[in-house]
Amino acid sequence: MKDKKVIITGASSGIGRATAELFLSEGASVVLLGRRESALREAAESATEGKAFTLTADLANEGETESALNEAVTLLGGLDAVVNSAGVLKSGNIENTSLELWDEMMNVNLRSVFHLMKLAVPHLEKSSGNIVNVSSVTGLRSFPGVLAYCVSKAAVDQLTRCAALELAPKGIRVNAINPGVVISGLHRSGGMSDDNYAAFLQHSKTTHPLGRVGEAREVAELIFFLASDRAAWITGATVSIDGGRALTCAR
Repeated sequence: MKDKKVIITGASSGIGRATAELFLSEGASVVLLGRRESALREAAESATEGKAFTLTADLANEGETESALNEAVTLLGGLDAVVNSAGVLKSGNIENTSLELWDEMMNVNLRSVFHLMKLAVPHLEKSSGNIVNVSSVTGLRSFPGVLAYCVSKAAVDQLTRCAALELAPKGIRVNAINPGVVISGLHRSGGMSDDNYAAFLQHSKTTHPLGRVGEAREVAELIFFLASDRAAWITGATVSIDGGRALTCAR
C-alpha cells in the first residue's frame, strides 16, 4: 500500500478511522473524509507514516460530494482506492419509520456510496484501482427494529456486485465487507444511550458465536487486504467479518 492514493469516508471514527490509520501506517497517502473536522484532524495528526489530508463534506449533498472528490484527487495526485465507510444507523420498524428517516438512511448509506463510486470511476480506471464498501451483517440477514438500515445495506451489497461486473472490463475491482457488531460510535450517534449501548454490547456476546464483538482494527485489516494487490483476483465479493453472526438464527 506504500504510496497508494486512497479516499476513506467516515474517517472521523470507528471502522473508517481505524482503516485510515492502518493505511497511513503502511505508507499510503490518504484523504480522510467526513463531517467532523476536529476528529478528522485528530486522526490525521496521529499518522507517523504516509501522507494524511482531511476534507469535510456532507456526502448526502451532491455538490459537496463532487467537490470533495475533485479536491481529494488533486491533493493525492491521482486515485488508487476508495473506501466507503460513512454510514448512519437509526432505529425504526415498518410502522414507525418516517419517510424522512427512510430518506436520510438511504441518502447516506446508499445514494452517497453510489454517487462517490460513480465520480471515482474515471480516476480509478487510470490506475486499475478498486473500491471497498462497508456494508453490514444486516445486509445479509434480517433484524427487527432497524428496517431502513437493513434495506440500505442489502442494497449496498447488490450495488457492489453489479458495479463489479460493470467495471471489471475497466480493470476496477469492487468488493464489500459485512461486519457484525463492532465497537464504534455508530449506535450511540444513532441515539442509543451509554447504558443501553453497554447492555447491547454485553448481549451481543451471546449472539456472536465467537463470544465477543469485533474491534474496528480487525475490520480495517480485511478492508486493507481487499484494497491491496494481494486481492487482485477478488471482485464482487461480500465478505463476512462478524464472529459468526450471519450463521445464527434469531435470538
